[in-house]
Amino acid sequence: MSVSNLLIIMSDEHQARAMGCAGHPFVKTPHLDALAARGTLFTDAYTPCPICVPARASFATGKYVHQTRMWDNAMPYDGSIPGWGHALQDKGVPVESIGKLHYRAEEDPAGFDVEHIPMMVAGGIGMVWASIRKEEERVHGKGRMLGEYIGPGESTYIEYDASVTQHATQWIADRASSGDARPWCLYVGLVAPHFPLVAPEAFFDLYPPDIHPRAKLHPRDGHARHPWVEKQNAFMDSESKFESEDERLRAMSAYYGLCSWLDHNVGEIVGALDASGALDKTTIVYTSDHGDNVGARGLWGKSNLYQESVAVPMIVAGPDVPIGTCETAISLLDLSKTITDHFGAPLDGAEGIRSLTDIARGVDDPERVVFSEYHAAGAVSGAFMLKKGRWKYNHYIGFPPELFDLESDPEELFNLAGDATHRDVLESMERALRAICDPEAVDTQAFADQARLIQKFGGREAALKLGAPGATPAPQVMA
Repeated sequence: MSVSNLLIIMSDEHQARAMGCAGHPFVKTPHLDALAARGTLFTDAYTPCPICVPARASFATGKYVHQTRMWDNAMPYDGSIPGWGHALQDKGVPVESIGKLHYRAEEDPAGFDVEHIPMMVAGGIGMVWASIRKEEERVHGKGRMLGEYIGPGESTYIEYDASVTQHATQWIADRASSGDARPWCLYVGLVAPHFPLVAPEAFFDLYPPDIHPRAKLHPRDGHARHPWVEKQNAFMDSESKFESEDERLRAMSAYYGLCSWLDHNVGEIVGALDASGALDKTTIVYTSDHGDNVGARGLWGKSNLYQESVAVPMIVAGPDVPIGTCETAISLLDLSKTITDHFGAPLDGAEGIRSLTDIARGVDDPERVVFSEYHAAGAVSGAFMLKKGRWKYNHYIGFPPELFDLESDPEELFNLAGDATHRDVLESMERALRAICDPEAVDTQAFADQARLIQKFGGREAALKLGAPGATPAPQVMA
């Protein structure tokens, strides 16, 4: 059979559970649900790093963060490590991008023939001030991370996503009428549901305040956060900056409204494929770079290893893709391998990554290992996650570990790391982690690389002034 086109749609900060097809009790995502119904929904997918820039560098290359050494939001991908885009270019596959990349700069050879209206890190350097992580040196985050206004309305991100969607639908129509029969690869980067938490009114109104359940494990109900998480959250503590309980509920409505706005845009893009006659000749992937806590444990944004933050949605649909769900644990690195394998191109990625289509066609592997790590904003030390079978292990340098049984405790309510009856499991998970990397050595390397970056820009005081204070500004484009 001839090779199909490949369309990859990546959103930003979409919690894996926040889709109807993932079983969410009230989030409305009819277009993503329809996509899942005609393909494979991967129910156990993860990011290699729960923050934008390192996650996207790992996705670009198929390598772990400790392999790319692009640790944080001031170390963007610049094309210096060959990735899936370069592999496709070497194979002669037309490969273009539209929308958010969060790489270094448009002039870098990042593996695309053309980058349409790309969103890159601020000023080509990103949040250098957030690379200052040592507890005695760092500063707290600037301003209010989630946005000064929260609720229904318009934002530059909404305008940008509308423009990205318009460019994507036009690109698909133009490609269909071009006369070029070669299979193509198109990457589309949407920003929603990333903060600021402002959603178009029609989508915000889908989620009245009384629809939201009480946040789980909230500190006001007596929950004591893990000490590493407590220190990381203190960097930007969004929960403490709400003006009222009503505003906190508006933040939830806006987040889920943005999920539905994102879904609307996915529907527009898939609809354009259908209208062009290319739908049956195109494999479509939908995913996100990481999730969002949306108030669980009193946390907002990403930047920790809990499921709300580190799990991502993953849907693959198209010719020869099985219909149903796949419970095997997978990673965005597997998506990198999927892209190159789709076109018969090689990828020098991390050991053990596999094509998602191969995984979907095979027998579920309940013991497959997936790994994630975090060395970025707010982290006073490195954090490492290992998922294997029913077990989820979080390893923190200088802090006690966490162990969760996701089979009996999918909400991660009970940390079993201190339970003597689970000592063998804890030790087994740590051995499996150390088979991937030496966490202490990785932590040392991350701090050393960040120290060099800070010195490159003139030291701590100069670094504190570099980079966007929160969300990366959208480029100036017209829809």
